[in-house]
Amino acid sequence: MPVTNATTSTTTAATAAVESSERTVTFYRAIPQSIEPMRADRSALGVIPTAAFQYCEALTSASAFGWYVFPPMTFHLQWDGTDVVWSNDDEDAWHPLTAEHFPGFAEHFDRAAPPDIRGYAPPFLTRSFFPGVVQIWSGLFVKSAPGWSLLVRPPVNLPRSQLFECYEGILEADRWFGPLFINLRLTATDRPIEINDKKPLMQVQPLLRETYSEKHLRSFSVVDDLDELSDGDWNAYRETVVKPNRDHYRPVGAYAAAVRKRGRVPGARGDAGPPSDQFDLTKDSAA
Repeated sequence: MPVTNATTSTTTAATAAVESSERTVTFYRAIPQSIEPMRADRSALGVIPTAAFQYCEALTSASAFGWYVFPPMTFHLQWDGTDVVWSNDDEDAWHPLTAEHFPGFAEHFDRAAPPDIRGYAPPFLTRSFFPGVVQIWSGLFVKSAPGWSLLVRPPVNLPRSQLFECYEGILEADRWFGPLFINLRLTATDRPIEINDKKPLMQVQPLLRETYSEKHLRSFSVVDDLDELSDGDWNAYRETVVKPNRDHYRPVGAYAAAVRKRGRVPGARGDAGPPSDQFDLTKDSAA
């Protein structure tokens, strides 16, 4: 399949999605105490070195792609290699973990839900049948616009705990409305593991479903040898590598400046410059 066909298809889908009046992503706060998602930060909450923040557009663009999502409260987990126990940050007791509701949420849910949905409140913590795997609910429901999916993954370019790992997943949130959660694989067995509500637990990134379809994933080629590079390839290399290194006084961060300049021109990056209200948080939706 020609690459140009796939690219044109994706551009058309992106334009249609942007022009739609429906917001790309809507988060619903089900647990009243849950924390609002936050637009991901170009500086990765200040941990990126200053020079990289200023000049490395690839790094900052990746860091800023999506939204940070937090756990609804601080708590601790502990795994001994077989069993998992947990503790609310407000108490000293440890409880065996199977499935636990957020404190007081089941009653809150039943007061708001239609009669046939009462009793089906999603659990806050669930122990998987896989050893050391725990599912954590953010306290949010989520929905995306038609054609959009959500990549749920660990926060980008933030230092990660050595005590657990986050599984990544792609959710078709335009077709599946429900709780936004993430699965952790606990790796430490010798200490309590803190999950802090002041630190992002996951990063949610919008993806057009078209971009990860088999059509696009199969649309690639490999050039086996330098002798097979075209004149256009060599000219591109000349522009990106040779010319900047020949200039003794070349400006630092030229790539970053060019990307940012294109980003200020609607349509220059293949989109129509989505309006600033493309993200919405529906507050207290269960109230």
